Amino acid sequence: MHIVITGAGSGIGRSIAETLAERGYSLILLGRNLKNLESTKSLLKNSAQHQCHTCDIRSSEEIRKALENVPSLYGLIANAGIGGENQYGEQDRWREIMDTNLTGTYQTIQECIPLIKKDPAPFKKIIIISSILARLGVPGYSAYCASKAGLLGLTRSLATEFSGDGILVNALCPGWVNTEMAQEGLQGFANALNVSKDEAYKEAMKQVPLGKMSQPEEVAKLVAFLISEEQTSFTGQTFDINNGALMP
Repeated sequence: MHIVITGAGSGIGRSIAETLAERGYSLILLGRNLKNLESTKSLLKNSAQHQCHTCDIRSSEEIRKALENVPSLYGLIANAGIGGENQYGEQDRWREIMDTNLTGTYQTIQECIPLIKKDPAPFKKIIIISSILARLGVPGYSAYCASKAGLLGLTRSLATEFSGDGILVNALCPGWVNTEMAQEGLQGFANALNVSKDEAYKEAMKQVPLGKMSQPEEVAKLVAFLISEEQTSFTGQTFDINNGALMP
């Protein structure tokens, strides 16, 4: 069974790749940095059976080229995305963030759908990695919040559209996860408060009932269940993994 993972070069994407490789899937790792992808591949069980392809998901042509020799797909983990602030004006990152997180994910799914339909499994899987900020507003993060909220609407729409093809589409909304992106966010928080990074962490965790970040491996294990053959009933759903930071 072949599964595509976007943004597989680091963080949550890398952990998902390690977890799914342990479960025997053949992985197609996509990302913009080949060195990072190859580093991920070197960590995987049965490393030789997995593939790496550089790809910017803002380009449908690059996605198509990366998949040109793939006969069929059992699943897709649409994980690739970028973070950070944006401010209206000449240097606004709105388009960059929206084009990557929302449009890029949409294009990735659409390019994968014909290959997923070819797979003989009765139920195929698409998992979209959104964020707790799909549900919360943060000053200065309008593009990120909007793009991640858009992914939840995309999840529901596609789950309905492709239900007749046996394609189950679900989303995850992680809160704080101990990744490089989270650490960069903490440093920005620390800079804004003029405190140390450790102090910023303690302040951020005051808003989290369990008082901690999740580890990437926890997210990966949830993904592994959702994409497994045993899972045949969840579609159009959003799963919150945030240590109690939001209880919808």
